[in-house]
Parts: sequence; C-alpha cells; structure tokens
Amino acid sequence: MQRPLLVGIAGGSGAGKSWLVGQLQARLGPAAVVLSLDDFYRDLSHLPRRRRAWVNFDHPRAIDWALFEEVVGRLARGLPADIPCYDFAEHVRRPERRRLEPAPVVLIEGLWVLRRRAVRRRLHWRVFLDCPAAIRLQRRLQRDVHERGRSADSVRRQWRNHVQPMHERHVAGQRRWAGLCLESPLETAELDRLAARLAREAGVKMD
Repeated sequence: MQRPLLVGIAGGSGAGKSWLVGQLQARLGPAAVVLSLDDFYRDLSHLPRRRRAWVNFDHPRAIDWALFEEVVGRLARGLPADIPCYDFAEHVRRPERRRLEPAPVVLIEGLWVLRRRAVRRRLHWRVFLDCPAAIRLQRRLQRDVHERGRSADSVRRQWRNHVQPMHERHVAGQRRWAGLCLESPLETAELDRLAARLAREAGVKMD
C-alpha cells in the first residue's frame, strides 16, 4: 500500500468534526480510518476524583502530545498503531487499547489537530470546520450529558469558564494553517464532492 493520505480536521468543540469524519468515512468505506485527538487526553488517575473535574480539558496541555505524534507518525508510514481508550466520566485512561490498522485515507480530527507543527507537517489536507458558538454549545450539551455521563450544569460551567475562552485563545487561530475552511453543517452535495476529491487523491475507488 502506498503512503496514506492524512487529512487533519480541526475546529471548536461541537463544531461537527466527528460528524464530518463519520460522513466522509461512510462514503469512503474501508478506504478510510479515523483517529480522534480525544483519545489522547492525559490520564488523571493520580488525582483525587473531585480534583479531576476542575482540570482545564480545553487547553492543549491536557493532551499527551508525545503519544499522539508517535501514533500519527506510524499511520503516516502505513503502520498499525495502538490507540488508548479514555474514560471521560472518570477522566482516566483505561488499561485496554485498540488496534488501528492503516488505510489509504486517515481522517484525523480534534480541537488542536492543526496547532502542532510536528503534526501539521505530516498532513496532506488541513481543514478547519467553523460553526457558531450557540450551536456548538447545544451540541456539547447533548454529547456530554448523553454520551459522557456529565450533568448539564457542569457542562455549562465548563463552557463558560474554559471552553469558549480556550476556543478564542487556542482553537480559532488554527484557521491560518488551514488549506480549506468549511462552514458547519455541510450540505450532502458538498460532502459528496469532498469525499470524491479525497478518494481521487488517495487513488481509491468509491462504491
């Protein structure tokens, strides 16, 4: 297999990054795999449970960048990689890992995917997904309450104290490194065109 096509997709919390990569993967089928920066939050098992909730998870230092860059490097070389599994309710890394096999297209999504130079230089596509703050907050509430076991009050407090301030400081500026800026949500025709371009560049056929 030739070297994979690496596509980095950054954007604010709730912008629709996971939805976008899911839509692209559905169109590309087995030719695409997904790597999420969310799996690389630092393990906080050394902290008392009460203190973990007050950690600023919306700052780039919350990520284990050394491990993330190692995994991106392996996938860029067409090698499999072991991905950590993160428990968002307890803010700890679970002992098991999952194996991610290489594919012609690697879709890499996360808040700060374009921020690190070591990651940017490996990306063939650099995408920034934009979305109004009110919509992002509503999506964040839905995700964290229903999927991560959080209370609505804690999600709103985190948004006010950390998420939006950190978005302005560490997320929004990634637009300057993006070769493609998209507005969320995307129309079906736009998704189809984007997937077709990726398939063409990676040298794969779509179903």
